[in-house]
Order: sequence, then C-alpha cells, then structure tokens
Amino acid sequence: MSGPVVHAPEVPVTSDADSADRVARRYHVWRWVSVVVLVVLLVSFVRSAATNPRFEWDMFGSYLFSDTILDGVRITAILTVVCMLIAIVLGAVLAVMRMSSNPVLVALSTGFVWLFQGTPMLVQLLLFYNIAAVYPKLSLHIVFLPPLFEVEANTVITAMVAAVLGLGLHEAAYMAEIIRAGISGVDRGQSEAARALGMSRWHTFRRVILPQAARLIVPPTSSRTIGLLKYTSLVSVLGLGDLLYNAEQVYSQNFKPIPLLLVASLWYLAITTVLMAGQSWLERRFGRGFDRGAIRPARARRSLRSAGGAR
Repeated sequence: MSGPVVHAPEVPVTSDADSADRVARRYHVWRWVSVVVLVVLLVSFVRSAATNPRFEWDMFGSYLFSDTILDGVRITAILTVVCMLIAIVLGAVLAVMRMSSNPVLVALSTGFVWLFQGTPMLVQLLLFYNIAAVYPKLSLHIVFLPPLFEVEANTVITAMVAAVLGLGLHEAAYMAEIIRAGISGVDRGQSEAARALGMSRWHTFRRVILPQAARLIVPPTSSRTIGLLKYTSLVSVLGLGDLLYNAEQVYSQNFKPIPLLLVASLWYLAITTVLMAGQSWLERRFGRGFDRGAIRPARARRSLRSAGGAR
C-alpha cells in the first residue's frame, strides 16, 4: 500500500535576462533619486545666487563684454596657444633626446626636465622677467672674439616675452615626459615589423609609431593645455594685461571685486569648454580602430534578453 504522493513545490525558473532587468531597475531607481537630489541642490544654489544682491549682477553684465575684459581674453588665448605650441615642439625634441642612445643628449634632456619641473612656475616667470639684474646686456659672441651683436636685456625681455618663456619652457618639461611615455607605450614589435618590411627609421616613426602613440599622447596633452590656460593667470604678477590682470585693474578702481572675478571665471570656463570639446574630437579621431570591439550597455542588455528568450 503506497502512501500519499507529495508533489514538490514548483520553483520559478528565472532567466539571466530577468535577473538583469531587476538589477537594471534597482540601478535606475537610485540613479533617478540621485538626479533629483542634485537638481534640488542646483536649483537652491542658483536661486540663492540670483536673489543675493551682493553679487551685483547688473555690474557683471555691464563688464562681461567690455573692451578691457575682451583685451584680457585675447592675451590669455594668445599665451595659451603660443606657449603650448612651444611646449609640444620642444617637448618632442626633448623626448627624442631622452630616448637616444647618446648619453650627452640623454643628460641634457634629463637636466632640462629636472630643472623646469623642480621649480615653481611663478618663480620661473619672475626670474625671466628680472633677468636684466644678472645680465644687463644680452650678446652673442665666440670666446676670445668681440660680440657679434649686443642688446639691452630690458629691451628684449618684456613682460610678454618673459611670460612666453616661463610658461612655454615649464610646459615643455612636462610634454617631454608625456610624449616619451606615449612613444614607449607602442609595442616594440611594431617598429621591428616595419623595419623588416624595408621601411626607413623616419617612415617607421611617422607611419607606424606616431599614429599609435598619438592615441596615448592626446588626452594628457589636452589636459595640460587646459591647465596652461589657467596658469596664464600667474602672469598678472608681471603686469601683463591678461584676463585676470585686467579684471583686477577694474575692481581696484570701483572696489567691486566679486562681479569682476565672476566675469573672469565665466570667460575661463567658456575657453575651457571650447578646449574640452576639441579634446573630445581629437580623442575620437585618434582612437578610431582601437575600440571597435566595445559593446554598449544597451546592446549588451538586448543580447542578454535575446539569449534568455531563446532558451
């Protein structure tokens, strides 16, 4: 005589797609909660700033596009472009010297990087600006022969020249390390394969090494450019009419520092936004062909659902 048949409770079968959907829903809930909190905080800050009369927004608007401020923006942009070009060109030369088999070139490059990375940029700017205290006259001559030409140092080393030298040489020391790291990051087998195909050393560098190294060099170079834009504010100590210096000159006369500093900050943010957009475009351009295997999260979820439905 057999006993009663006991049926085991049915265990619901869940697919990987259902589990992924539940995890995604939980994730989306907390994401929306964080978005709401951030929006509330942002609205509160904007409302507080907009209703605070001490910000003096009317004066902010009157000086935003004034000739004095726009002249400072122009000087700041020129300094950023010129100094970064000097830094990239000189940094590339120093990087090649650092990777050379010639110990003299390696020592020169290492010494340059050590000197300009090891001292503050502000100190370098002041030293270049006051170079006439050490060398009143700049000359070019061969030892034991009369000078080929001679000029007053104060005539040559103006505030603009001192700013370009200080900013450009300081950034060149960092760019040398960035470019050297980018070139070193390319697999050595790439150059060996190119040489085996009969390519010269220059063509190997230009056609094989440099395009792959650029993908590693562009992001930190773009970050250094944005940093250099902000470092240009240091030239205000030289009396050069950059954006910050001109804003300081205005509020030293009307005694309204807050709206003028906000004007300067907005212009720095505007230029930084343009540079960041250029950085994104360059990264996409030089990164083509390296991330084709990447799968977007949405595509991954659709693939997971399809796999669960197929079961």
